[in-house]
Amino acid sequence: MSKYTQVIGILNVTPDSFYDGGHFFSIEEAYKHAVQMVKDGCDWIDIGGESSRPGSEPVGAEEEQRRILPVLEKLQDIPIPRSVDTYRADTARK
Repeated sequence: MSKYTQVIGILNVTPDSFYDGGHFFSIEEAYKHAVQMVKDGCDWIDIGGESSRPGSEPVGAEEEQRRILPVLEKLQDIPIPRSVDTYRADTARK
């Protein structure tokens, strides 16, 4: 267990994120933002592929995975833990 507070960087890969306005929807933009978050000191990156903004429409598991999985693959060279923000077991397994 860590003896210091850890910071989790939120990386939403949705076109309608209430947090970042959808600025990191493309794989390249998501990657650049993740690299910047690491430079800024985050200890984890949490990737979300479905907006939880009030009034947002849910997406299916296939769409969520289409958004998340390529970003996870691109982030393999970033040496910090990554997590996936999902309520779907199938998405978490993949």
